Amino acid sequence: MPVRAFSALAVLLYTSTLAFAAPAAKAEPAQDEIEKIIQKFASNEAAFAKARENYTYRQTAKIQEYDEGGTPGGKFERVDEVVFNGTGKRSERPVRAPVPTLRLIQMSPEDEEDLRHVMPFVLTSDEIDNYAVRYLGRQNADEIPAYVFAVKPKKMTPGKRYFNGMIWVDDRDLQIVKTYGRSTGILRKGNEQRFPKFETYREQIDGKYWFPTYTTANSTLHFPDSTVRIRQTVRYEDYKQFGAESKITVGGEVDPNSPGTSQEAKPELAPPLAPKRKK
Repeated sequence: MPVRAFSALAVLLYTSTLAFAAPAAKAEPAQDEIEKIIQKFASNEAAFAKARENYTYRQTAKIQEYDEGGTPGGKFERVDEVVFNGTGKRSERPVRAPVPTLRLIQMSPEDEEDLRHVMPFVLTSDEIDNYAVRYLGRQNADEIPAYVFAVKPKKMTPGKRYFNGMIWVDDRDLQIVKTYGRSTGILRKGNEQRFPKFETYREQIDGKYWFPTYTTANSTLHFPDSTVRIRQTVRYEDYKQFGAESKITVGGEVDPNSPGTSQEAKPELAPPLAPKRKK
């Protein structure tokens, strides 16, 4: 009996110590603070988008299709470089483009637009009014503490592509570090296209800005007469600043520790993944 009693007391003391030592959870921002965070990260995203126009990089896109039995089928691969010519004009240059062997699906103009602009999604202050942005809560994206928002277009214009999903915003730099969702838009009547859900991760390249570095999709596309599973990856590599004499800075931060909590019900968040912050 004395031994059992001592063991129980030790466990109680140990668990009490753990509870005392655990860091307190950060307070949820109040609604007015959430609005400030949204406006600030949109402003920072606009600064990032402008800065990215001064960078060269290489983009490698790959798609593997599978039939309904899971057998690998055709492939698509393309490598492009974004470069500057001798006069300083920025352009996209194909590096490698083997003939696609896709049989069950094909690349459409919408897919091309998604590849260029929706998968590496940037939500700037010029675009923020086109989207409904709803705060979901806090969640780490790997080791990065982040605010999570649901994002969807308020209305859609024919011919334009949009993002519909979730974004993780670094609570220190107030820039997007991860996105999860799918592209969307108004399709012409009779268009039976399907678009996969994807995740895009960003990495802090230059100590200021979070650049898209990797997109992945592993989805089953349900067409009226068939089902096709695809795996898609996009890598964005070798970022280099062109004419790096000017210095672009990001604005100040919003205090994440304002008192108050959002009263809105928060849906379950997706599992955290792995954006990286430079040390």
